[in-house]
Amino acid sequence: MTQRAFHNARVWRLGVDVDTDALAPGAYMKHGLEVIGWHCLEAVRSDFASGVREGDVIVAGANFGIGSSREQAAGVLRHLGLAAVIAPSYSGLYFRNAFNLGLLLLTCPEADKIQEGERVALHFEGDTPQVMRANGQVLMCAQIPDFLMDMVDAGGLLPLLKNRQQG
Repeated sequence: MTQRAFHNARVWRLGVDVDTDALAPGAYMKHGLEVIGWHCLEAVRSDFASGVREGDVIVAGANFGIGSSREQAAGVLRHLGLAAVIAPSYSGLYFRNAFNLGLLLLTCPEADKIQEGERVALHFEGDTPQVMRANGQVLMCAQIPDFLMDMVDAGGLLPLLKNRQQG
């Protein structure tokens, strides 16, 4: 599976205003992503860390990633193998941290139509992502600039810069 497309991704549904402390709880910040991952979202979805699988997606309400600037809040989702986060809006700091770490964020005004446990796919029409629901409905997302997709494809900003320097 490439970062540009996913098929048959299982949806984990979350509400609005999911903050960075829920994603990477402060009590575990002295540890690495492996430990933080076991506590990711435990305050809002106690079944998440033990049940999430590589290629799954989070679908959330508005303001995903509000709170602190801790990059571990995006890094832990990459570590857990999430294919993408789909939400109508994101904290500006979280948005930038996520792409810098290679996590795909899809800004989708109609994300609320996607249900818990549903299987979805992602396709691109040029630089415009589309979420294909299991029932055939297509949800359009905001365009993603090439430079951000380059970061996702490379696995983050640092790997992208290393690749450019070497090649």
